[in-house]
Amino acid sequence: MSPAEQEQEPVQVQEVDTLSTLEDRIQRAVQLVSRLRQERDAALEETAAARTEAESARSEADAARNDAETARGEAETARAAAERLTSENQTLVAERKQVRTRIEKLLGQIDQLSAS
Repeated sequence: MSPAEQEQEPVQVQEVDTLSTLEDRIQRAVQLVSRLRQERDAALEETAAARTEAESARSEADAARNDAETARGEAETARAAAERLTSENQTLVAERKQVRTRIEKLLGQIDQLSAS
C-alpha cells in the first residue's frame, strides 16, 4: 500500500465511525420524538377525559342546585300550607268551644224549664 492509501484508510474508517455515530444519534432522536408524540397523545386523551368528567360534574352540580331550589320552593309551599291549616284548626277549635258553651247554656236553660 502506498502512503496515500494508508492515510485514506483511517479517514474512511473515521468517516464510517462518524456516519455510524450520526446514524445512531438520528435513530435515538427518532425514537425520542416518537415517544414524546405518544406521551403528548396520551396527555391530550387524559385532558379530554378530565374535561368531560369536569363537564359532567358541573352538570350534576347544576342539577343538584336546581333540585335544591325546587325543594326549597316546595318546602316554602308546605310551610305556608301548614301555617294556613294550623290557623284554620285554631279557628275551628275556638268555634267548637263557643258552640259547646252555647249548647251547655241551652241545656242548662232546658233543665231549668223542666225543673219548674
